Amino acid sequence: MTSRIFLLFPLLCLCVAARGQGKLRVMEWNVENLFDCRHDTLKNDYEFLPESDRHWTWGRYWQKLDDLGRVVMAAGGDSPPSLVGLCEIENDTCMRDLTQRSVLRSLGYRYVVTDSPDSRGMDVALMYLPQDFRLLGSEARRVPSEAAGLYPTRDLLHAWGVLSSGDTLHVAVCHLPSRTQGRKGDRNRKLAAETLAALIDSLGQDCRLLVMGDFNAASRDPVFKVLDALVDLAPQGKHPSEGTYRYRGDWSWIDHVLVSPNLLPFVSPLSLYTAPWLQDSDSNGGWHPRRTYTGPAYHGGVSDHVPIYCDYYYKPR
Repeated sequence: MTSRIFLLFPLLCLCVAARGQGKLRVMEWNVENLFDCRHDTLKNDYEFLPESDRHWTWGRYWQKLDDLGRVVMAAGGDSPPSLVGLCEIENDTCMRDLTQRSVLRSLGYRYVVTDSPDSRGMDVALMYLPQDFRLLGSEARRVPSEAAGLYPTRDLLHAWGVLSSGDTLHVAVCHLPSRTQGRKGDRNRKLAAETLAALIDSLGQDCRLLVMGDFNAASRDPVFKVLDALVDLAPQGKHPSEGTYRYRGDWSWIDHVLVSPNLLPFVSPLSLYTAPWLQDSDSNGGWHPRRTYTGPAYHGGVSDHVPIYCDYYYKPR
């Protein structure tokens, strides 16, 4: 196993841990097309059916669920992550199977998931351990893409709950539109960011807020200008040999965790989790995440993204 840790606040983290405070591990991951094998008559999910060119079978589906679960447990270290934000989830069935019928079934994870208008049925979800995060409520925030003449995209997920410290923590999970749609994609991504900014404004400056997800944008992208009320934990410089996604030999840090300023003194640097079995050698040199599919060919990997995590330290009651 290898783990790259960007030590932005090393002395702070050591001091916080030394005081014996509680720790909440937070993980985010784009899990690359977690579809079940049933057709949703309202969605374009044909490529992930047993009779499709990809031959997406129940055996492959259950293997992927177990592999996802193994990564979640390993990224937790001594104990499983308390909060796990997931992107590219098809539906509630996938989340039920992941939490209740995979290798995670004994850990007691619960979840909330969106039901977005995305044409392929892609959603975002939050898994949580109820002993660490007592859910008080959740909502989906619709991005008004269609009203702007754009293709519908994923809803934003907003959940809030109480920690064992007694503090209320708000969590948002998002998957902003892809860059493959050209100018329309840029407009849609900006609109999604503005929807997220409106959520942030509605919660107020005193709110403890953590936002995570696949932003399809690096830290210096203009999309983050509307999110300047939060602090991005991702590295801000250029990191050509490391990131969460690799395309044609170039790494990009497109998965992010952002926190409200009042959380910044209590969070660790972001870390990347990977292991040899999650990697493939890269023709451009180095490695890239082992994908589930390479084009229509089944490759047997888990995801084309590298998961990220950080720790939030607090004082238990």
